[in-house]
Amino acid sequence: MASYLRPTELSHALSALADGNLTVIAGATDYYPAQVGRHDPHDILDISAIEALSKITHDDDHWRIGAMATWRDVIEADLPACFDGLKAAAVQVGGAQIQNTATVAGNLCNASPAADAVPPLLSLDARVVLEAKSGVRERPLGEFIQGNRRTALETGQLLTAIKVPRALEGGRSGFIKLGARSYLVISIVMVAGLVVLDESGLVRQINLSIGACSEVAQRLPALEADLLGKPLDQQLSAGIVAPRHFAQLRPLDDHRGTAAYRLDACETLTKRLLAELAA
Repeated sequence: MASYLRPTELSHALSALADGNLTVIAGATDYYPAQVGRHDPHDILDISAIEALSKITHDDDHWRIGAMATWRDVIEADLPACFDGLKAAAVQVGGAQIQNTATVAGNLCNASPAADAVPPLLSLDARVVLEAKSGVRERPLGEFIQGNRRTALETGQLLTAIKVPRALEGGRSGFIKLGARSYLVISIVMVAGLVVLDESGLVRQINLSIGACSEVAQRLPALEADLLGKPLDQQLSAGIVAPRHFAQLRPLDDHRGTAAYRLDACETLTKRLLAELAA
């Protein structure tokens, strides 16, 4: 018979994870639909009652999004402009009921190639905090998600927070999602970006990422390098973006779009995002 645990303290949750093979749920908006028609019950660790994980806070160096912070929490939080891309992703995640329940951290742990949180958080140089009874570790988001539905979570570990450096607060960010409709849809292509300008209006830092076009969302290092030190001018940026900047992507052919269509959309949406950031 399957067990169900719902602790109110993080220490109790970590002890339970250390003692047994438990399936962790937070908002459970991915978990429960996946169980329809199945008859293999899991021992559940529900972390939704751990109040300490529900907050969005900051210290001198980082913003911290707790593992129980929902998409609605992100939408309503008073965050600097560098989080505008993440907020834009948040309002397109499902409907209001999903946004009120689903967690950003859960979206990362689900590790779907079309996970909406990943591109904007990659552009924010996000790191994940992994806690176990034995101690705490941090990993860059790009190392945490390792493939389709695969993460670097080890036995006994719990993702407790997402950290974003406050050094990016002076940047502007954006997010564009291409789907068959605006809401309640799985992405065909996603592009997210953050840009920090220097006193002269030249690009001091730019982080660009693409989702739903590879097994794991990816940054665009070649394009980032080509834009560094240049003015964020709409026409100039559009002229720099080229197919070679997306050569590392490996999009699939499926019912939502062909690989060729996705690659073409990557280039078009990246130019559009840069134009929005320039504006």
